[in-house]
Amino acid sequence: MLMTTALWNFFGCFFSLSRLTGPIFDKELRVSSRRRRNYVLRFVYLAFLTTFLVLIWIEVMDHGGSGLYRMSRMAEAGKAIVACIVWFQFCVTQIVAVIMLSTSISDEIYHRTLGLLMTTPINSFQIVMGKLLSKLLQLILLLAISLPLLAIVRVFGGVPWSYVISSLCITLATIIFVGSLSLFFSIFTRKAYVVIILTCLTIAALFALLPFMAFMFWHAFELRPAISEKTLFEILLLPNPYCNLFFNTMIMTTPRLPGGMPSFAWPLHCGIILAASVVLLSVCVIRVRKVGLRQATGQLGSSSRKRRSCKNPSQALAGEQDLAVEHRRITGPPVLWKELRSHTLGRRKLLTVIGAVSICLIVLLVTYVLCLMEDILDDEEIQMTYAVIFLGLGMLSTVVLASTCITSEKESRSWPLLLTTTLDDKDILFGKFVGTVRRCLPVWLLLLGHTVLFSLTAILHPVAILQTGILMTGVIVFLAGSGLYFSSCYKRTTTAVMMNSALAVVIWAIIPFIMAIIGGIHREVRPLIETCIDTNPFVHAVVIFEAAVDNPGSYRWFNYGGSNSTDGVASTIWMLTCMVGYVSLGLLFAWRAKCRFRRNIF
Repeated sequence: MLMTTALWNFFGCFFSLSRLTGPIFDKELRVSSRRRRNYVLRFVYLAFLTTFLVLIWIEVMDHGGSGLYRMSRMAEAGKAIVACIVWFQFCVTQIVAVIMLSTSISDEIYHRTLGLLMTTPINSFQIVMGKLLSKLLQLILLLAISLPLLAIVRVFGGVPWSYVISSLCITLATIIFVGSLSLFFSIFTRKAYVVIILTCLTIAALFALLPFMAFMFWHAFELRPAISEKTLFEILLLPNPYCNLFFNTMIMTTPRLPGGMPSFAWPLHCGIILAASVVLLSVCVIRVRKVGLRQATGQLGSSSRKRRSCKNPSQALAGEQDLAVEHRRITGPPVLWKELRSHTLGRRKLLTVIGAVSICLIVLLVTYVLCLMEDILDDEEIQMTYAVIFLGLGMLSTVVLASTCITSEKESRSWPLLLTTTLDDKDILFGKFVGTVRRCLPVWLLLLGHTVLFSLTAILHPVAILQTGILMTGVIVFLAGSGLYFSSCYKRTTTAVMMNSALAVVIWAIIPFIMAIIGGIHREVRPLIETCIDTNPFVHAVVIFEAAVDNPGSYRWFNYGGSNSTDGVASTIWMLTCMVGYVSLGLLFAWRAKCRFRRNIF
């Protein structure tokens, strides 16, 4: 009896999932179950999902006709609804995964608890897997929320179970890879916004920039005899989750696919993504072990390396005395002085900035050269693509950087000290606002520099410089003000970034999508809806660059001024009007942030 019990306990412990996750997983689950924001996230997710479902159902089914005709439309409605749900959860869960895991390891490193964990029986593998799986469980719950909707809508017909299962597998594999990437970057920096920006840029480079550059190289150097076009697309698109889900949706919605389309194998794609995730997690385990052991033995980071680099203790002591004597004189408002001299990407500012700028400029130059070799650099589609990409990068940097300016002070416990000084709330607000604009301005210079460069080469009309400046001003002030507000409302950087990102996504992506559906249903309100869509910054960027390349005197809006095409003066006045609106809203958010400075301080 005792032997049987011992064997049962041995095999039970050997095959138990607790060997993979350890106590970290249990601790994270207990903490997550007590956080109100997780329940709010599920409610908001389900609310948006239900709204999309109802609107798409009305759009597809609101065509009149007999009951038999309506019955025949049920399959098309089912396809549209299921595809919308799949793409909605595919995009939203990735955003949530990046934000949730942006501080997963850095919190332990910053609070000096990682070294304590390494002194326990918990190993680095359990730390990494516990952090990852605890956050993934929250995302799996979001995916599980949509399963009843997918099952019910599938009754309408036209949607095979293979599409539902394959899309869920692609989504889950992508979430694991994106979450592993965010966790990997969180080991090297404690700033959440740096992790989020690096993760987004890495994903864009892996799944968009590299395939584009590879295709352009193949086309520019005439490599068709060596590699056929179909083979090239299969190699480039097989690891790409976005293209795989797109092809999967096309197979479901299109009865007859065009010839020459690359083959699609979603199990192989999921295997490649999971293998890449395993590699990333292995590196994370090794790195976490090194950092944890360094903390456990008292080697707290770069300061210890600097002390070891000295030849003898007397030099180290002299260096410490020099650092203690060295000081800087503050000139002007103290908060503004501090914000203008703070490091955006960490202490290793010079090396990081030089490396990041060099890589960005080299990649940008390579894309310019490839487009020039193909003689497509003056095409309006190419210029609009550059404008949208640079605008998206600028928005991303502003959303993230603005949301961390106050929460970083709260997390480091320096915010109460700042409020006990003689500084006025207006001085603090002004300093934080200017510091946010200063940090995100280098990213926005990509858009402005691109416009100036191609205006000098006569590819773009010079008026595009003025209009781009108007566009940038409105977006920067609005997102900086909203970021300050959310940063003053919450104590955690992750929550503030998530709320500011949600605001940008809702007003510039979800609401225009919903309004477009409503405009398709009710024709009489279409002019008003199209006018509201014309306030979207992405619409402004497309219209500006399309007119600057094609016809400087004709700006094709959706419905501005009652016509789809206006001249440059009227379009510039419309852009100024939108800029004033965005600036006013941004200043309103900033004022509300000032009002909340002394609430919920601790």
